[in-house]
Amino acid sequence: MRTWRWMRVAARGQWAAWLLCAAALVSVSPQAALAQAEAPARQQAAAWLDRIHEAAQRENYEGVFVYQRGDFVQSSRIAHYAVRGEGEFESLESLDGQPRKLLRHDDDLYTFVPERHLCVVEKRLNRDAFPALMSETGAQVLSVYDPKLLNGDRVAGLDAQVIELDPKDAYRFAYKLWADAKTGLLLRVQTLDASGQVLEQIAFTQVRIGVPAQKSSIVSAMRNTSGWKLVRPPVSPIDMHAQGWRIKPDVAGFREIRELRRPMAARDANAPPISVDQAVFSDGLSTISVFIEPAENNSRKAGAGSTGATHVLVTRYREYWITVLGEVPQTTLQRFASAIEYKVTK
Repeated sequence: MRTWRWMRVAARGQWAAWLLCAAALVSVSPQAALAQAEAPARQQAAAWLDRIHEAAQRENYEGVFVYQRGDFVQSSRIAHYAVRGEGEFESLESLDGQPRKLLRHDDDLYTFVPERHLCVVEKRLNRDAFPALMSETGAQVLSVYDPKLLNGDRVAGLDAQVIELDPKDAYRFAYKLWADAKTGLLLRVQTLDASGQVLEQIAFTQVRIGVPAQKSSIVSAMRNTSGWKLVRPPVSPIDMHAQGWRIKPDVAGFREIRELRRPMAARDANAPPISVDQAVFSDGLSTISVFIEPAENNSRKAGAGSTGATHVLVTRYREYWITVLGEVPQTTLQRFASAIEYKVTK
């Protein structure tokens, strides 16, 4: 009898608790309930994106990766070492076509072109080259992408977490990422169009993570450039707004990250170089560059094109040629181009 009474009391308690939960659910809108359910998944995805970004800088790794775009395939060998108190050291060597080797210590970048005995010395500008990926935090990226954590997979013999990032609008492509389950290092990334077709892919075919730091050969080659013709391209920061340019496209998520001026060789070898101004925008994953150059003595033609995920749009604006280029749909470039204005400064 006591047991039966106890079960009745327990049942009443469970029923009351269920009623309280039901009342709470009814009081929350369907949209709010969905947001509450998605919050942990978004936080987890944001944490994975941050791990991917950090692992590319923090981990020591050596490997070979392949870039694929349609029928075009190119493989490269990379070695990256992070040495406490000394920074990052990296070697990137092309394995197909004309030989090229890039050596880097932090932001100091040396590009060796053997057939011309040329070494280009400059500062690194882009910090999102594979296996680095983002220029923003995971939370900022997810302001314009919806994440999905998919089932695990394997890449280059390593267990990987798979993350899909679907754009919230039609102004960017989707991405699918494979990150090493242990370290977070990006192992593969695909760029997908609206129908889910792969536009381009970069993936390790072999990789070792956690290797000893073998930076000596990188340091030695960067110090010993005898026999190479050193070229230091004059690239300088500028203020395009102060010059009268306004570029304010109505596309969510994209923010300007830098403005530069660089010389471009004229078609006529005897003519002086043409100054080209560049504004770079990013939503954390996709990047768009706007190039502005004088139309005088310039034989550019208006038009549009694409290769893989990269689209380009060239248009004339008053006495200037405008080139908009980025890993986004053509409609996005058109939106950027239509948002460019110039007002003569006093």
